[in-house]
Amino acid sequence: MTQADPSAAPGATHGLRWVLLTLCVTEITSWGVLYYAFTVLSEQISADTGWSAPTATAAFSAGLVTAALVGIPVGRWLDRIGPRWIMTAGSILGTLSVLAVGAAPNYGCFLAAWVLAGVAMSATFYAPAFAALTRFFGTDAVRALTVLTLVAGFSSTVFAPLTAALSAQMSWRHTYLVLAAVMAVITIPAHVFGLRRPWPPVTTAHHHVEAPGRTARSGPFLALIAAFALAGLASYAVIANMVPLMSQRGISTGAAAVALGLGGAGQVLGRLGYRTLVRRVGVVPRTVIVMAGVAVATALLGLFSAYAALVAVAIGAGVMRGIMTLLQATAVTERWGSTHYGHLSGILSAPIMIATAVGPFVGAALASLLGSYAAMFVALGAIAAAGALVAVATRPRAETPAPIVGVS
Repeated sequence: MTQADPSAAPGATHGLRWVLLTLCVTEITSWGVLYYAFTVLSEQISADTGWSAPTATAAFSAGLVTAALVGIPVGRWLDRIGPRWIMTAGSILGTLSVLAVGAAPNYGCFLAAWVLAGVAMSATFYAPAFAALTRFFGTDAVRALTVLTLVAGFSSTVFAPLTAALSAQMSWRHTYLVLAAVMAVITIPAHVFGLRRPWPPVTTAHHHVEAPGRTARSGPFLALIAAFALAGLASYAVIANMVPLMSQRGISTGAAAVALGLGGAGQVLGRLGYRTLVRRVGVVPRTVIVMAGVAVATALLGLFSAYAALVAVAIGAGVMRGIMTLLQATAVTERWGSTHYGHLSGILSAPIMIATAVGPFVGAALASLLGSYAAMFVALGAIAAAGALVAVATRPRAETPAPIVGVS
């Protein structure tokens, strides 16, 4: 892990707290406006435009895939210049893209607006925030990452009801106009002023650090990508297909929504316990255990039929999902150090973001192919289990020395 310079200047701790507070606020807002608002407005968009729900969702998914691909060069730039201007540019672009979504006169413009939003996501979502905290906080990064993911996890709690309240009073287009203003007012100045700290240099005295391109082509890194892609696909497909699964079991939509919400509470529990897990379990065994947990929880959702059992397993699946977020955030640093964290994390994040985009479609397709959502969940559990097996091969070929991060 990275190490912070103990000779930090007076006021450094206060400055780091300001960085963390800034990113907590901007992540809640960015995820709320660019991601969760669509989940609330999609039905209204389809009703107003005549586009089918899958067609409207496909445009949104195109944005997520764009974010995954653009995130790779964004991570490389972030390593060089830091998060301040990259995340500020992402906020500006996000504001413009949301305005474009709301003003789109036809489906082609709607699709193009979401692709633009995807570029903004790559510069405002978790990946750049994780890179910033990893470099700024050094050895205390796990605590900072835990706080960020805990707080940002309330994005849907804040923006889903806010978006619903706005859309009850105005059209979806005007709702996006208001949300664009919210994003501009909150995130642009926050990134400009809250991330002003100098970007700490990273040095690896007396040691050679492998070039990021070589690391990205290595067997352990490719195994890490495959493991997260497989486990991530199963994990995110669970969210999208939980309600249909319970509906097939005769459980009401309201009760299914409660189970899904309790799964979100499980994510919080998982993140709270992650620091203890880091202290007690090595990085590779930890990765295997968590992904195996995703596999077991996903399969059990397909095997159980009693509501109480499904709720209990949904909470367990949420715990695993919450840990997975932090597992991803620390995966690169714990194996290869933080020198090229932004670049390598961008590559690692790409398949996870793509899994987020295609998870609902894969789940629905498997349910159709296998004849039921229950069988689909068992199949997803097998996919996650394959990810856990691949994770065994993610140990680097040689120990990477921990870079020293200077704190200015």
